[in-house]
Amino acid sequence: MKIVDVVCAPGRTGFFFDDQKAIKAGAVADGAAYIGTPVTPGFKSIRQAGESISVMLILEDGQVAWGDCAAVQYSGAGGRDPLFLAEDFIPVIEKHIKPVLVGKEADNFRALTKEMEAIQVDGKRLHTAIRYGVSQAILDAVAKASHRLMCEVVADEYGTTVSDKMVPIFTQSGDNRYDNADQMILKEAAVLPHALINNVETKLGRDGSILKEYVTWLRNRILQLRHDENYNPILHIDVYGTIGQAFGDENYTAMADYLEELAEAAKPFHLRIEGPMDAGEREKQMLCMKHLREEVDRRGIPVELVADEWCNTLEDVIYFCDNKAGHMAQIKTPDLGGINNTIEAVLYCKKNHFGAYQGGTCNETDRSGQVCVECAMATQPDQILAKPGMGVDEGYMIVYNEMSRILALRNAKKA
Repeated sequence: MKIVDVVCAPGRTGFFFDDQKAIKAGAVADGAAYIGTPVTPGFKSIRQAGESISVMLILEDGQVAWGDCAAVQYSGAGGRDPLFLAEDFIPVIEKHIKPVLVGKEADNFRALTKEMEAIQVDGKRLHTAIRYGVSQAILDAVAKASHRLMCEVVADEYGTTVSDKMVPIFTQSGDNRYDNADQMILKEAAVLPHALINNVETKLGRDGSILKEYVTWLRNRILQLRHDENYNPILHIDVYGTIGQAFGDENYTAMADYLEELAEAAKPFHLRIEGPMDAGEREKQMLCMKHLREEVDRRGIPVELVADEWCNTLEDVIYFCDNKAGHMAQIKTPDLGGINNTIEAVLYCKKNHFGAYQGGTCNETDRSGQVCVECAMATQPDQILAKPGMGVDEGYMIVYNEMSRILALRNAKKA
């Protein structure tokens, strides 16, 4: 089944692009906006509308396969590619992707994505967002051409088994960390609440007391609202490097002391802390995560550390995994480019006994969320992010329902 055309459409994402450097430097929130001057190149304001590009592959029988190009909320930060705007990158797709794909047989996902990922413009690889969306469309095209589910294509080509149960879903609250936590608990989300702890003064506390108070509240709220005593979600909190800011990026004793307090406050629920510090570059970040993990493990503190900042690409995930820089990696799907890299990252982490969190960003689309579910059902990571958006209900619905459809269709085939 040949690809006969490539059509692009500009779109919106489920959230915003935010200038992380400006926010960390103290930009003041004003309703849904931020007051101040942007710092990261490409931003016209500290917060601006997220953009996407739908890439549609037209097959010779008229079927349309598609995926969405999208970039993370904090584009241009932590070693990531720059701000992704549709008007800038649709011409790139039409000039450099379309000629490569038109006329190709949609018969092998890995081969087609490898060819696409090898394309360079002025000596540089294509923006991660482009590779992300085009690879989704390629997977859908191969699935449609062969009358398989996307997860079945992945399983067949990578030698895996499609899961016969739900992958645990991790929900994110945004700044509405109290009301949204209630929604997560009522829906019995397996992992929660993310919490967006991205400011020391207002969200962590100079001594960590603000976050500790929140963890205590969250623990009590789960016990109060849960209908089933067997509902024991994992508490996963992203602190955006603020623990390192408060206690010192290399002060492992002080950070571990604080993590021990948080773990105690979280009991009886298991605690994960994402991005405890941001050391400013990859090598130092790896070493800081490695040393803090060693201190936590030596003391038997019941907390898992999740690598995020400076762990962006497939190569980065492998590097952090090999050095046991933390206990788990967030495989931030848009940052890895083609979803083939997400698949390989999950499988590498699992093979090497490192936690695999197939993540992403609130700033994606319904389509990228669905395709990521297809990949997760074939690779079975430890958890998958509910996305897009920060409203809980929408992202959770998209991810949950896609998994439910996969399970129902595969069960129907067996009947």
